[in-house]
Amino acid sequence: MGPDPADLDLVRGLVEIPSVSRREGEAVEWLVLRMGERGFRAIVDDAGNAVGEIGGGPFHVVLLGHIDTVPGEIDVRIEGDELVGRGAVDAKGPLAAFVAAATKPVPGVRVTVVGAVEEESPTSKGARHRATLAAPDWCVIGEPSGWDAVTVAYKGRLTLEERVRASRGERGGAERASERLDCRLESIDTGSGDGLFERARLRIGYRVPPGMDSGDLERAASDLAQSDGDTTVVVTTQGKEEPVRTARTSPLARAFARAIVAAGGQTTFKEKSGTSDMNVLFPAWGCPMVAYGPGDSRYDHTPIERLSIRDFARSISVLRGVLSRASDRII
Repeated sequence: MGPDPADLDLVRGLVEIPSVSRREGEAVEWLVLRMGERGFRAIVDDAGNAVGEIGGGPFHVVLLGHIDTVPGEIDVRIEGDELVGRGAVDAKGPLAAFVAAATKPVPGVRVTVVGAVEEESPTSKGARHRATLAAPDWCVIGEPSGWDAVTVAYKGRLTLEERVRASRGERGGAERASERLDCRLESIDTGSGDGLFERARLRIGYRVPPGMDSGDLERAASDLAQSDGDTTVVVTTQGKEEPVRTARTSPLARAFARAIVAAGGQTTFKEKSGTSDMNVLFPAWGCPMVAYGPGDSRYDHTPIERLSIRDFARSISVLRGVLSRASDRII
């Protein structure tokens, strides 16, 4: 089973437009135009998200996928059954599947598709803006789970910035500080200083498992702060999301399970070690929520990022099945 040619054009066109986090404007405008052509009431919202609404009725479903990507250019092309390109998996494939599935309205169901900005940045600006709005009845986050799997949990995230100023006679103040952290170094920016001192700025990311308080990690990291004449270390929090787990027995999760079976699959529920916009939206909305989308997450952020076109088509079928089941919730 292959996708409708218009749906394949949609995902390829979206992948062909570079949209590194915080530079998503061109892709947002393009997607708004494409949604408008498909009958959506489409706008760019105050946060810079691409937003399209279609259908009407008492039951509201939000399909929110991020439109930004990590850096790294990959020549966009089709190789056999695969679309190759930055963002094909994470997460323009899921976002394009949302638009394709929602293009055919379901009676009584209002669907809002959001192409959210800055998910790959600590800010999560797009999701945080949508979180200030009224909660929908159901929400699906666009992330690669595989067409026959649903994600119901993510670890949390704590991102710290550490600024180090150390005497050149000291052995790498930044190096000494990072040795004292049980963490992952996400980025480092070093400066030559003034000849007497060396400077460095580090961004440090923790993955916070369920049951652990990120506040405890913040307090532990603050113990690094020091000023002893030779070395000054300043630690600030850049971003924080708590771990999240949603019920695999919710009406939305059950709708996915049935839709996947109807499409010929066997449903798997996943818990992921990363984070997503679910970490932002579930605490704010508390509605039934899962993450779903075509693609193998092992290709996330890699130089060989690629999406199975067949699985993209299958995911559209599954999403249409889920939306049709939303109409059954109307009383």
